[in-house]
Amino acid sequence: MHELFSIEGKTALVTGGSRGIGKMIAAGFAAAGADVYISSRKAEVCEEVAAELRQAGGRCQALPADLSREQECARLAEALGEQTGGRLDILVNNAGATWGAPLAEHDEASFERVLALNVKAVFHLTKFALPFLQAAATAEDPSRVVNIGSIDGLSVPVLETYSYSASKAAVHQLTRHLARALAPLVTVNAIAPGPFESKMMAATLAAFGEQIASSAPLKRIGRPDDMAGTAVFLCSRAGAYLTGAVIPVDGGISTCR
Repeated sequence: MHELFSIEGKTALVTGGSRGIGKMIAAGFAAAGADVYISSRKAEVCEEVAAELRQAGGRCQALPADLSREQECARLAEALGEQTGGRLDILVNNAGATWGAPLAEHDEASFERVLALNVKAVFHLTKFALPFLQAAATAEDPSRVVNIGSIDGLSVPVLETYSYSASKAAVHQLTRHLARALAPLVTVNAIAPGPFESKMMAATLAAFGEQIASSAPLKRIGRPDDMAGTAVFLCSRAGAYLTGAVIPVDGGISTCR
């Protein structure tokens, strides 16, 4: 049974891995014995988190990049290939941004900023990393891509986060499209998180955290091990027959909207 859920020895890249959901997944992978690379825009923070995960006993290296630009996605993939000998077992596309404002204030710049990181970066990094994913894959153990969507891409959120919810719905559909295109050597699935403690959710949880928790069927906010556990499952042998799936990890909130 241990082998069924093992990712020990696998190589993983987690974007946006220096905080929030990305850090939860990176820490879970490192604790499970994977060789983890984390990427984020701020090099100093990225290095600090990588060092923190190493101090906890894991194997983790920092590869900073600004993934809102296609050329940076290409550079990150090239740097990763040099570090790993051209092989990658797991890619977690987590880097993202949000924006909330009244309809009239959603201008082109803010909309483009969200779409560039939340949607285009997922596509471009997967495209550039694909040769490494295919090199590591076998028929029995395909390589894995895990995209981080949101329950706000499954149903209409209360807040006026138009660009964010649209981008996450796009991530879910892109996941399905890539799943069909990259099979059978690479599986592509998405996790649609509900409320978790992160910088992106900090203001919302500070104002409405108790209300959100009480409205969830499971009556709480997500914990780091909830997110790490789902990601490890998808990337282990236990998740090898799933592709094109969008899995809500939200305490049941999406069933109530």
